[in-house]
Formats: sequence, structure tokens, C-alpha cells
Amino acid sequence: MPSKRPLTHRACSIPAKPCPLWRAAPSSVPCTCTAAGCPFPNLSAFDVSAEADITQDLQAQVREAAARRHTLCITGSGSKAFYGRDAQADDILATAGHRGIVSYEPSELVITARAGTPLADLEATLAGAGQMLAFEPPHFGAGATLGGTIACGLSGPRRPYTGAARDVVLGTRLINGRGEVLRFGGQVMKNVAGYDLSRLMAGAMGTLGVLLEVSLKVLPRPATELTVVLELPRDQVLTKLGELGRGTVPLSATCYTGDSLYLRLSGTERAVAAARKKTGGDVCNKGATFWHDVREQRRAFFQDDVPLWRLSLPPAAPWPNLPGKALLEWGGALRWYKTTAPPAQVFAAAATGGGHAMLFRGGDRKNDVFQPLKPALLALHRRIKTALDPRGLFNPGRLYHDL
Repeated sequence: MPSKRPLTHRACSIPAKPCPLWRAAPSSVPCTCTAAGCPFPNLSAFDVSAEADITQDLQAQVREAAARRHTLCITGSGSKAFYGRDAQADDILATAGHRGIVSYEPSELVITARAGTPLADLEATLAGAGQMLAFEPPHFGAGATLGGTIACGLSGPRRPYTGAARDVVLGTRLINGRGEVLRFGGQVMKNVAGYDLSRLMAGAMGTLGVLLEVSLKVLPRPATELTVVLELPRDQVLTKLGELGRGTVPLSATCYTGDSLYLRLSGTERAVAAARKKTGGDVCNKGATFWHDVREQRRAFFQDDVPLWRLSLPPAAPWPNLPGKALLEWGGALRWYKTTAPPAQVFAAAATGGGHAMLFRGGDRKNDVFQPLKPALLALHRRIKTALDPRGLFNPGRLYHDL
């Protein structure tokens, strides 16, 4: 086990940014954060600069919390602390020290890494072998970890064409609410036993257990990528995307913002050149930068303080009747809205369109931020939660107030 030493929270080194954990941490927990207003100075944490397996320590902390009936806020780097409901916990369980690539077989297209492994390190390792994480996950911070990425279940621009975060999870290792280490799935594509349980961890926000390791399917990087831009009025864009989706154009990302439709083409040089002739439009010379900024929400659209809503809809669904500005991704299946409309109105608009909504950033995070569940589905969620975390230790209220 690595030695402990004081460690400054990474996110707190950013000027004028308070510690992203403070809403979940009790005032009695110390930390070395020096950000103005941080309520818990001098936190002792593991040195996260080296690979380490701290399973036993994490397991001991879970068992102690269970014995004391204390709830736990599971955190990695804090890069996604904004995501989900405001929730309170008695103690913090830090997983950033549990890091390192456990195994990587490029020929098998499978990588296994510990939850605290920085996403940037993982992607750099894959890039060295000409491979990538197919779901193109957003980081939302330099210290983003694998565990937080899977727990949030967020996918980037490539998601409709190569799969979501949950689609690439082959196996997981975790600590349940009894302090037991469990393993689900494995490290091969054709798993049977436990495969679906592994996928449950994607998007569970840490409410089902403490992720220790994740095995992921990876893909070769495309030989060539090119981004083209078409000028198109809003009332024509869904029809155009439908035509492209039914065709043979090798799309790997789409985005409609303003009156511009951006298309990323990926494949062999010959296939991309042929597709370029079919799509028309102008070449975007800074395509890689554009998609990075869309993925990391650095475009001007995302920068104001108006609440940001994320609507998942059938690609051909009409534009929801909501005030404010919108940005479209995923061939029409993902609609971002900057709107001050009441949550009930946004949830209703998403349901009318055959989908669901969530308050992604800003707004009132003490109430529902995810689409309210129907009673039968909520009961199913509760049964799964009870089976894996019977005492309700992990991230209470992060998804829904009663989960």
C-alpha cells in the first residue's frame, strides 16, 4: 500500500474555483485545498502520481462505513462533480490512488485498468498502438479518471456510430455495500455470465458499488478523418441527417449549431474521399479542434450561465417546443438546450418526443435532474440498489432523491 501524504485537490488549483467535492464532504474532513472558501483544509490522501492497487484499503473503508452506518461520496478527480443531483454524504471515499493499467492486449482489442487511472494516460497508451476508446468520452477536466467516466456513462460525438460507454464494458471488479469484492463479466467479447451486470455500472453514478477495475473493448483508429460543413436551415437539418443515416457515408460524428451542419467522415483515405464528393460542403480545416471543443463543451454555445439541458430523442423527432437556443449531435438523437424553462416543461417536452431529459449543468440540483422514473422502473432500480448496496452507503441521492 502506498504511503499517505497531504495532497492538494487538482481542481482547486484553478483560480476562483472552489473545491468540487465540498458539497458532498462533511466539514470535519480535512484537505490541503487552498481555494478561497474551501471548508475542509488538510485532507490526507494517497499519492496519486504512481500506479498502485489500494483495493484492501478501499475495502476496509467501506466496511468501516457500513459498521458506523456512514454514507460515502465516491470520488476520483472531481472532474464530474457537477453532474447529477446535489447529494450529501458523511465521508469521502477517494479512488484516485487506485490506478494503473492491469493488462492490455492490442491484438485482442481489450484493455483492463483500475478505476483511478487517468483517462488521458489510457488514451495515450491506446494511441501508441493505433487504437482508441470507441465511445470518445468527454474529460471535463485534466484529471478525469476511468472510474468516473464509466460511472457517469457519458459518451462523446462518436457514440451513435461505434457505441456508448456501456456497450464497450466487458467486465468490472467492484466493492459492494457489504465490503465484498465482486467480479462481473470478463476480458473477452463473448461473455455470458455477468455481462449485463457489468453494464449496469455505466451510468449508475457510483450508487451500486465502488468500481475497482474495468475491462473495455477498444477499436483501431481510423486511417483518415475529414470534417465538412454544410449551411442548412433548421427546418431541413433533420431530413438531411435522416438521408445521410440511411446512406453509405462513413459518418463518425455530426453537429448542428447555428445554421451549420458539421459532418465528420472516418475510414480509409479512398472511402473518405468518395464520401466527401457525396456530402458536398466545405472542408473544415480545424476539424479535430472543433470536435474536441464540442466534446468538452468549450464551444461558445456552452459558455453562459443559462441551465444546460440534455435531451435524448429519436433522431427524427421534431424539435421540442422549448425556449432558448439548441445544439444538435448524434444524427439528431442528442439535443442540447440552453433554456430557463421550468424542469417540468422540459421533462414533458422530452417525453412527448419519445425520449428523456436531464439537467446537465446549472439550475436547481436539489430536486430531480434526471427524467422522473415510472413507478415500475423505479421499483426495479430500488431492487438492484438493495441487492448490491443494502445499507445505502454509496452516493445517496446522486441519481434520485430516494435512491
